Amino acid sequence: MSHELLTVQRDCKAITIPYGTETMLFKDEKVYVTQNLGSSFTVQRDNGQLVRIEGKDADAIGKEIPEEAKIFKINYDDQGPIDEKELEKNVWNQLKTCYDPEIPVDIVELGLIYGCVIKALPEGGKRVEVVMTLTAPGCGMSGVLKTEIEQKLSRIPGVRESFVEVTFEPPWNQSLMTEAARLQLGMF
Repeated sequence: MSHELLTVQRDCKAITIPYGTETMLFKDEKVYVTQNLGSSFTVQRDNGQLVRIEGKDADAIGKEIPEEAKIFKINYDDQGPIDEKELEKNVWNQLKTCYDPEIPVDIVELGLIYGCVIKALPEGGKRVEVVMTLTAPGCGMSGVLKTEIEQKLSRIPGVRESFVEVTFEPPWNQSLMTEAARLQLGMF
């Protein structure tokens, strides 16, 4: 993986990996981009610390805001009938835009998604409920990933609510990864 050296152009909030605590990157600090997948960036500081920058702050490292990081407002009153199969396809496609900040494989291919249910709401629209796990029980990134997934799912036309439950039962293991993910990570 190539690491691109960049200079931080303005102060910006970041999240430490794997602890999930808020920190700051400061103007003129040098960082290496180690991952640019989905709607966020993982960068490494000179001291080796990994931090995650939200896509909306891409300009702080001289990058363009990824399209999937832009917020779209949905007017539920303007929507026609919802095609169930298309909605389910959109949900899974959106889940595939979420990445573990340390592993360059999406959460679906990693086998982190244990279940996904789409329910009709009485007021119209749908509620998407996802059950997922993490690669390690002590990972502090669970809240960050949960929020990212819920936000992305809520942007899908027809989805009014989204909820992610993080579980560690059963615990994740490498056998849950797809063959493509294992191949990508050189595990064959």
